[in-house]
Amino acid sequence: MGHFLQAHSASSKGQVIGDLQVRHAKKLKELKEALANIGENEQLIAVDAMQRLGVDYHFQEEIEAILKKQCTRASGDEGSDELGVVSLRFRLLRQQGYHVTTDAFNKFKNNEEFKVDISALVGLYEASHLSFPGEETLDEAGRRSHQLLTDWMKNNLDDHQASAVAYSLEHPYHKSLTRFRAKNFLNNFEGKQKWVNVLRELAKLEFNMVESLIRNEVQQVSKWWKELGLTKELKFVRDQPIKWYTWPMACLADPSLSEERVELTKSISLVYIIDDIFNVQGTLDELILFTAAVERWDIDATGELPNYMKICFKALYDITNETSYIVHKRHGWNPLESLKKSWATLCKAFLLEARWFSCGHLPNSEEYLNNGFISSGVPVVLTHAFFLLGQGISKETVRIVDNINISSIISSTATILRLWDDFGSAKDEDQDGNDGSYIACYVNENQGCSDEDARAFVVHRISEEWKFLNKECLSASNPFSASFTKLALNVARMVPLMYDYNSQHSLPSLEENMKSLLSDSFLAQGLSNQRSQA
Repeated sequence: MGHFLQAHSASSKGQVIGDLQVRHAKKLKELKEALANIGENEQLIAVDAMQRLGVDYHFQEEIEAILKKQCTRASGDEGSDELGVVSLRFRLLRQQGYHVTTDAFNKFKNNEEFKVDISALVGLYEASHLSFPGEETLDEAGRRSHQLLTDWMKNNLDDHQASAVAYSLEHPYHKSLTRFRAKNFLNNFEGKQKWVNVLRELAKLEFNMVESLIRNEVQQVSKWWKELGLTKELKFVRDQPIKWYTWPMACLADPSLSEERVELTKSISLVYIIDDIFNVQGTLDELILFTAAVERWDIDATGELPNYMKICFKALYDITNETSYIVHKRHGWNPLESLKKSWATLCKAFLLEARWFSCGHLPNSEEYLNNGFISSGVPVVLTHAFFLLGQGISKETVRIVDNINISSIISSTATILRLWDDFGSAKDEDQDGNDGSYIACYVNENQGCSDEDARAFVVHRISEEWKFLNKECLSASNPFSASFTKLALNVARMVPLMYDYNSQHSLPSLEENMKSLLSDSFLAQGLSNQRSQA
């Protein structure tokens, strides 16, 4: 936390935060002492609460010690007969990468008593979202608990639990972003225990510091974007730096990663700009030349490009080299070759889609998706993020990042984004270009299939990709750092918010989440204002 407070202090223009530091440190100490003096089941509840409030990074050693002990209980004969405890223990252990099977749930299959325990059913439903491919027991538990909870709500609309149950069904924790859900959890987090009150106070202090940090980062991003000046030269591209910043803001939630969030926003902006070049402005011949220029990566060999492409390529060249310099200086590894390769791969995927459109070719659904997960932009962004985070960089992990089909951490995250993007009923804001659609490809190759059938299949496909992503991220064999793994999961969690367009081409869910995150709506207002700028 010291790193965060120093950065916060330096960027707050004279704000006095000494008292805040003292209070924060005091609450940290009090909570650590309290954790050591509560029962094992209550420790599970405390760990869950810390994670939901986004303060768990202060307590990694304590959490690891608690879960290690719980893992021993789960694998022995001491496992609890209570469904709620079994579900919570399973979810927390699997989230942490422990090897846990679904066997503990078998004893509840024919147990009718748990149907009346609403909290336990919610816990079971939450746990079901961490299933791996082939875990039918957990899949069935998810379907059954969802149905039981839905039926219960029909007859208990006035029950004080009803709103909490509805919220959990709509926003299961594993597939939600902590940054956007923490305040809602805090508002409903109650208890007479001392640790509950201390944790509530700690979370409030954290929220205040994070809010100020976000404001400072928005100012940095806005200043950088204005000075870059691309929208003055390229009138057709989107002008949405605040929207682009929301990706790293929500997905890299650790307060100490302020510089990484700002740097990653720069790479994300280029994905959107290059996407506009391919979808809105460029002719096929121009796009072929631009892709070749990116593959050559020679700033002095762009003479044949039209002027608007020269401007874009120079920005790409400069920002990528700047990122490489930062990574090499901080972490001792020069990622330039990997970054260059990621941009070339993205442009080739964009170009293939442009070729399909120019000749009226509709590929089959798998051909489309195999290219579409690359053109989603996720692989290039995660490649930049991997190096900016700087943890776990080795020849093996770099090899995996450079070959995106090897690891589901990248490919499944990207596939989830591509399917969600195509699933949306409204087009992206003010974009007049033409993209392909997985749904159109699927309907075309399946005679008699309706759009509704295709949409149902997409929902199923997204669910299956989540299982692959879970297995890759939450298994002990995962070669990547915890920070990169969490980022990939958070990108998948962010996707529904970023592609939930309404008929006015806005993102109401995202804007509402921004309002809940900050004490006023300046960031949400910024998102709203950018709808008309493209």
